[in-house]
Amino acid sequence: MRWQNRQGSKNVEDRRGGGMGRAGAGIGIGGILVVIIALLMGENPLQFLQQVQTQAPVQNTEPGAQPNDEMGQFVSVVLKETETTWNQVFQQQLNQRYEEPVLVLFDGGVQSACGMASAATGPFYCPGDYKLYIDLSFYRELKERFRAPGDFAMAYVVAHEVGHHVQNLLGITDQIDRQRGRVSQAQYNQLSVRLELQADFLAGVWAHHAGRSDLLEAGDIEEAMQAANAIGDDRIQRETSGRVVPESFTHGTSEQRMRWFMKGYNSGDISQGDTFNAREL
Repeated sequence: MRWQNRQGSKNVEDRRGGGMGRAGAGIGIGGILVVIIALLMGENPLQFLQQVQTQAPVQNTEPGAQPNDEMGQFVSVVLKETETTWNQVFQQQLNQRYEEPVLVLFDGGVQSACGMASAATGPFYCPGDYKLYIDLSFYRELKERFRAPGDFAMAYVVAHEVGHHVQNLLGITDQIDRQRGRVSQAQYNQLSVRLELQADFLAGVWAHHAGRSDLLEAGDIEEAMQAANAIGDDRIQRETSGRVVPESFTHGTSEQRMRWFMKGYNSGDISQGDTFNAREL
C-alpha cells in the first residue's frame, strides 16, 4: 500500500498506555501511596483505589490527536481512506450523508458501549457507540497465527469493521439484532454469517474505490484474499479442533469470505451486496 505521506483521520481515539487496558498490571508507586492514605483515613483501600482510578485521566482519548507510532499512523490513514470512499458512496449511490465512526486504539483490554473486551476478542465494531476497537497486536497475530502478512491484510480488517458501521447506519444491524431470541440459535448464526459476509463485501467496495486513488499496489488484493481465507470459520475450526461444524458458523467459510470481498471489489456498487436475499452464499 502507498499509505506513507497520506493524511490520517481525525477520528482516532488512542487509549493505549492510558491505564484502561492491562489487566493484572501492577499498581505502581502512586497506587501504593493511595493505599497508605486510605488506611490512614480508615477507608477500604480497594474501594478508595477504584475511585481514584475512575477519576484518573486517560491519555490521548480525545479524537484528533494522531498516533506517533507507525502502525497507529497506518490504521489512521486507512480509516481516512474509508471516510473518503464512504462519504462519496453514500452521496452518489444512496443520496445520504455518511456519519464517520471513531476508531479506538487500545492495548490489553477496553471498555466500550458493548461491554468490556480483551485483545483476545480481536478487532470489533460496537453499534452502541459507533466506534471501532482495535488492539494493534492483532497485526502480529495476522502474520504469525493466521499466516496472513502484509499491510493490506490489516487494511482489510479495518475496512471490514467499517463495513459493520455502514450496516449500522443503514439499519441492517438493528434488523438482525431484533431476531435474537426470536429464531433458533442455528438460524441466528446463519443471519450472523450473512451479516459478516456483507461486511466483507463492503470492504471490497472500499478497496474498489481505494484502487482509483493510487493507494493500492500490486499484490494488495492477494493479501486481502489471504487474510479472508485465513479467518474463515471452516479453516479456524479445522485448525483448532480438527472438525468443522457448519451450523455453528458465524462469519462464513474461507471461500465465501473471499468471494464476497471480490464481488464488492469488482463492482464497487453497494446495491450488489444483498447477502440476506442471496440464494447461495
